[in-house]
Amino acid sequence: MIARRLRASLKGWGGVGAMAVACALALAFALLLPLSDARGDGSTGIGGQGVAKGTQARADDCTDPQDESLSPSSADGATINAIKNRKDRRLIVGVDQNSYRWGYRDPNNPKAGSDLEGFDIDLVHAIAKDILGDPNAVQFRAIPTNQRIPAIQSGKVDMVVRTMTITCARLEQVAFSAPYFLTGQQVLAPRTSVIKGYDKTLAKKKICTATGSTAHDKLDADKKAGTLVSSADISTTVPNQLDCLVRLQLGEVDAVVTDGALAASQAAQDPTVELKGETFTSEYYGVAMKLGADDLVRRVNQVLVDYRKSGWRTSYDKWLSPTLGKDSPSSNPPAANYR
Repeated sequence: MIARRLRASLKGWGGVGAMAVACALALAFALLLPLSDARGDGSTGIGGQGVAKGTQARADDCTDPQDESLSPSSADGATINAIKNRKDRRLIVGVDQNSYRWGYRDPNNPKAGSDLEGFDIDLVHAIAKDILGDPNAVQFRAIPTNQRIPAIQSGKVDMVVRTMTITCARLEQVAFSAPYFLTGQQVLAPRTSVIKGYDKTLAKKKICTATGSTAHDKLDADKKAGTLVSSADISTTVPNQLDCLVRLQLGEVDAVVTDGALAASQAAQDPTVELKGETFTSEYYGVAMKLGADDLVRRVNQVLVDYRKSGWRTSYDKWLSPTLGKDSPSSNPPAANYR
């Protein structure tokens, strides 16, 4: 029955849409999948015993988490030296591999082959070029939404560049760069749905979010505060955000709540769904790194200073303008303010 419903939901889809569903199902319960053979031991060599705690703001005195990063610097330090001294001299980065236009493989592009591409991937290449002199000196690791922080804390990756929102609570667990993208939470639902947005039309509707996402945190907080209609069912959570789209296509949920930028890309994959209402939060994506890796944080911030001037807009126009528009609130890089 499930297989028949899935085939029906894919009817009329292009290759990218089919790819997205296949990837989502394949990765639904993956914990951490290396995308390329590691010639070293996979360790970052970051944050061992004796490393000082990060200097970013703690949750109790944090009000604007996007403004709590360290000032930019091009200087090397212990963290960067450890990366450069690896046998294979590669930056190990946690990314998504199934978010259309952010981090994905395009089966309709024969030149792309098995390479990852997208807005986040462009930024990773810029960071690798600055630190190692080679934009392709990267080992990508596909990480589910709910494993982003554990992957950083365990040293499986040097950083995560995966549509990851900077929050006060997360600053207790990882360090962030200055913001590189502005977005907000939004509702995605079938075009024929009576749902109109993040309002009372969600009454008695099943809503899907990713475990560990800011979307789930927002819904849970609003449910407890009584600002989300009480009969909305927010119990459906998945490891990867794109799995919510699959649940929606299968009719297992009525709506998805996720970042508007991601939702727009998903709507572009499936013409039977659409964004409902406006964004109802303001959130900033940042590059996440290990607490104590101050030299790496500062170096990434320096890369972002240059990237905002040359590179950011080119990448936006290529990957995101087709779904978000040339003049959307997200069409320019957010300003950087440092602690």
